[in-house]
Amino acid sequence: MMQSGEIRQKFLDFFKSKGHIIVPSAPIVIKNDPTLLFTNAGMNQFKEFFLGHSAPSAARIADTQKCLRVSGKHNDLEEVGVDTYHHTMFEMLGNWSFGNVVGEVQPYFKEEAIGWSWELLTKVYGITEQDLYVTVFGGDTPEGLPKDDESEGYWKKWISSDRIISGSKKDNFWEMGETGPCGPCTEIHVDCRTPAEKRKIPGIELVNKDHPQVIEIWNNVFIQYNRKANGSLETLPARHVDTGMGFERLVRILQKKQSNYDTDIFTTLIHETELLANCKYSFSDSKKDVAFRVIADHIRAVAFPIADGQLPSNTGAGYVIRRILRRAVRYYYSYLDLKEPLLYKLLPTLAKQFDGVFPEIAGQQEFISKVIQEEETGFLRTLEKGLRRVNEFFTSASAKKINGEEAFELYDTYGFPLDLTMLIATENNFEVDAEAFQQEMQKQKNRSRAASVVDSNDWVTIDHRTGSEFTGYTEHQAEAHLLKYRRTKSQGRSLYQLVLDKTPFYAESGGQVGDTGALTFGDEMIEVINTKRENNEIVHFTEKLPGKPEAVVTAKIDEGKRKSIARHHSATHLLHAALRQILGSHVQQKGSLVNNDYLRFDFSHFAKVSNEELKKMELIVNQMIRANIPVISEEMDKEAALKKGAMALFGEKYADKVRVVTMDPAFSIELCGGTHVNRTGDLGFFKITGETAVGAGTRRIEAISGELAVRRVQEESGLLREVREKFKNSRDLQKAIDATLAENAELRKQLESAEAAQLQVLKEKLVAGKQMIGEVSLITGEVKVSSADSLKKLGFLLKNEVENYVVAVLANVSGKAAAVVMLDEPSMKLLNTDAPKLIKETIAPRIKGGGGGQKNLATAGGNDVSRFREIFDEVASRVQQTAK
Repeated sequence: MMQSGEIRQKFLDFFKSKGHIIVPSAPIVIKNDPTLLFTNAGMNQFKEFFLGHSAPSAARIADTQKCLRVSGKHNDLEEVGVDTYHHTMFEMLGNWSFGNVVGEVQPYFKEEAIGWSWELLTKVYGITEQDLYVTVFGGDTPEGLPKDDESEGYWKKWISSDRIISGSKKDNFWEMGETGPCGPCTEIHVDCRTPAEKRKIPGIELVNKDHPQVIEIWNNVFIQYNRKANGSLETLPARHVDTGMGFERLVRILQKKQSNYDTDIFTTLIHETELLANCKYSFSDSKKDVAFRVIADHIRAVAFPIADGQLPSNTGAGYVIRRILRRAVRYYYSYLDLKEPLLYKLLPTLAKQFDGVFPEIAGQQEFISKVIQEEETGFLRTLEKGLRRVNEFFTSASAKKINGEEAFELYDTYGFPLDLTMLIATENNFEVDAEAFQQEMQKQKNRSRAASVVDSNDWVTIDHRTGSEFTGYTEHQAEAHLLKYRRTKSQGRSLYQLVLDKTPFYAESGGQVGDTGALTFGDEMIEVINTKRENNEIVHFTEKLPGKPEAVVTAKIDEGKRKSIARHHSATHLLHAALRQILGSHVQQKGSLVNNDYLRFDFSHFAKVSNEELKKMELIVNQMIRANIPVISEEMDKEAALKKGAMALFGEKYADKVRVVTMDPAFSIELCGGTHVNRTGDLGFFKITGETAVGAGTRRIEAISGELAVRRVQEESGLLREVREKFKNSRDLQKAIDATLAENAELRKQLESAEAAQLQVLKEKLVAGKQMIGEVSLITGEVKVSSADSLKKLGFLLKNEVENYVVAVLANVSGKAAAVVMLDEPSMKLLNTDAPKLIKETIAPRIKGGGGGQKNLATAGGNDVSRFREIFDEVASRVQQTAK
């Protein structure tokens, strides 16, 4: 039986023999494409070639690409691990032909792609014809698209006609998105059922019917059209081949398994999980076994993006990673009965498995492990809070049901999937309003979609030339021509995007912000508010269009802003080198921001950087500045740059030709496409302004250079002089400050003791004046306290003195109204209300303010202190209406 590594290599070797250049996988995290967060298909890294914005170095290319999908036509995160063949992270084997490349090796199209697919599957891998079916595009009348008779004709050379199926536009017409390159495709499906099952139902009846054992394995896309924003199709000047074969599915078929998870791709991870969890995987559909599969899938989906620089967070791509990780934690917590972190312990197994294919895991194993462990630990605490929240729903519910809003709160705030909430509910004889939950989920998706959607018109072409030359390394102004423009609209704001044939404007990339400046068309000047790169084109953002778009344009950047940006970018390189010198070679860049105001540098490190270490770094950087070293930028082959010692960053995609920036070959050599100063002395001065934690194993330094740094030192020196004067120019300023702090701490203790005694007196007075209304103890009153926090402390004292209580206490704190409201569980049930509702309905409107909190305790603040008596009467009236 072939192992997965051999299967992968046979694919690459086969296409190498057909004249293909084997290229490395692109990072799984996408940086310069606003339409995607992650690489979700093998073609993503070649998108610019299909669009015609640039041409690849070879007509034929093949690779294995790491991909991540958490949503889409055939994938839902909540289904991964439940079925046999869907994944979040997966490998896509692919071969490409680019029709716009002319060279010794020629492009190819349908005939070769189809013939080689058949040869590889049947001759190299040995899959029998009787298990294979193919689909071809059957045409689409509304679109005016004919049936793909050409592909069908080529297939008839290899496979019998009764195994060729005409597919719909949905299944057999591939599109990059709502706009862009597209074309018909032909899919290859494999019937993995037993002989008995095949005799019972012909496989052709199960193709594209979501049968778990009759699955698509390979898709050959023939890109020959471009979808415009108005929905119409235009024929592309060059035709391309874009194929993708799911590696995990291929291995399953060749290893004759019924599930992808039974192959050696996943069994090593599952076996390691068995050892760590001290329980056995039994290859079933039980929740326990689903948990094993979820863990084996999700550890891959979490580790690879972190290796590429994407840390878990609450927004964007980081939120996707956090969501996947939390799903794995929920499964092992609920179904493997593990209450401590598990996933990070699988990193050594994962690193060993992919070391020869994707070495980035092994190269950053300690860092990735630390990030995952901290995320797991934090979410395990959140899970405990979520379970307490579920219990609150159980105790306060008027019916045996968790409503849609409550179920969605558990999902959105505590990370509980609907099936986990339903399981807990069933165990407590409760139901969950699943339909209402789905409605809440859809509302969130609609909000997210509305916030992120960008409505783009078709490009209006002025000049049919392609390409956009960047001249900004050597000049700040250029004479150019407008090639094309389009209008975009996002969140109610309309902007225009302009592409020139050449430009000095640097497009946002590698942490460096985009240039601003002006485009002058004749006598008309248009402000450029940002510059970005999209599909290898430099796009200038403006708020209006030129009256004469065909006129020669003078493109000029904001020189002062650019110089400040360049200083901070060069300072970032010096800081990076100093960090590695002081902290160690384990330091790797994990993100950066370079603008005209400051620089921000994120890096891998497992401890707070001490003040002494920060001083040493500042000293090193300023020594390099005073040395006035030439900053040398040069282009060379990537391999030559790496041999020279240039530092390449994990998660970055580099072209064959790279730009190398050197500041003393013995100190700093980095691959970098950004703009820099000419000599280190141009930085003037460097000052670190802050050091903080970003997340597990990641620290952040912020710094400034040039005049900004000088001004900061002047401000701090002035502040220090003022402090000395306040301490009467004490000879030992540190000793004087320490003595004052100690004195203040003692006075604070005395004040807190006095306040505690005062609160005890107020508590006793309020308890003595309580009203009994039915079974409810009502405590209301105005008190004199020094702060809203003291009022809250008083509330906590009161809750321990009575039962069945409703507390509403207010105070005038320096002319501002403060309130605390408390109810226990029996009172909430009896009155059918809670503390936030009483605040919102009774108190906040009368004090002209607002507030909120937990169901049993809420606080409020406002500007009106004249209506306290009215509030107390209203609270008493509400209690009387329901408690008697």
